[in-house]
Amino acid sequence: MNNREPSIELKAYAKINLGLDITGRREDGYHDLKTIMQQVDLYDVIRLYAEAEITGSQEPGQILISCDHSMIPTDESNLAYKAGRLLFDEFQITDSMLIEIEKNIPMAAGLAGGSTDAAAVLRGVNDYFGLGLSDDELMQRGVKLGADVPFCIMGGTAYAEGVGDQLVPLGVMDDFVVLLAVPDTRVSTKWAYTTYDKMLLAGEIVHPNTDQLRAAIEMEDFGCVPDFLGNVLELVTIPEYQIVARVKNEMMKCGAAGTLMSGSGPSVYGLFIDEEKAATAFDWLVSQELVPEERIFLTGFHN
Repeated sequence: MNNREPSIELKAYAKINLGLDITGRREDGYHDLKTIMQQVDLYDVIRLYAEAEITGSQEPGQILISCDHSMIPTDESNLAYKAGRLLFDEFQITDSMLIEIEKNIPMAAGLAGGSTDAAAVLRGVNDYFGLGLSDDELMQRGVKLGADVPFCIMGGTAYAEGVGDQLVPLGVMDDFVVLLAVPDTRVSTKWAYTTYDKMLLAGEIVHPNTDQLRAAIEMEDFGCVPDFLGNVLELVTIPEYQIVARVKNEMMKCGAAGTLMSGSGPSVYGLFIDEEKAATAFDWLVSQELVPEERIFLTGFHN
């Protein structure tokens, strides 16, 4: 990592799904969703170092990526790079920039880790170079990078339709203690949606009531939120990845008000009202060795 002071430093927050339903399949192969997303206080740190040119390079407007996690790509495939390049090209920025990513959000976990890093870079470049783009304008650009990027710019709690890009903010929710566990396995999002389509044709899908969850949040009936959690993709992922059900069961035994898988998995979280119960559940989950300790987090909502 760099010893210099960054030009700008930002926190890139993870997201969980409080509700997730699939309402149809689009002609482009993507699926239409109904989802309620919530940011949590687990975050990557994004540091931007801008200078006239990067030492040893004669190329104007160069963008470099560095990361403390060896599995994160540092080439042009990285969403953070794509976010910087999008604004550099549009506004013809000729300074060079190093994007440094301190990775705390587990990869491929349904927590929008790559998307939130990209959102932070869009914000950072906009602020540092004084581009004057509003959040709405940043979100319009962010959707070109990925469906979760606009939400990561908006933040807080939001209802979304389409591929997750048609957003309605739902205000500030009362905080819950969130116990988040990320099993050390990967679930292919493409596999999850393909399997869902097959199960739908076979009549094996029961849809969660995302509208009821949204109504409870809008009416500030937050005590009902844990009861209305629902993710249609649990029907797909849990039969193949039993670890998801096992972690959910352990959290409920420890007093969680509600549990759910986020996205297509494998991340699982429990909502707790009592901080002591949540801390006890954390210790219990660590002792069970179902999930590596470094992939278990005690956090809360970020509003």
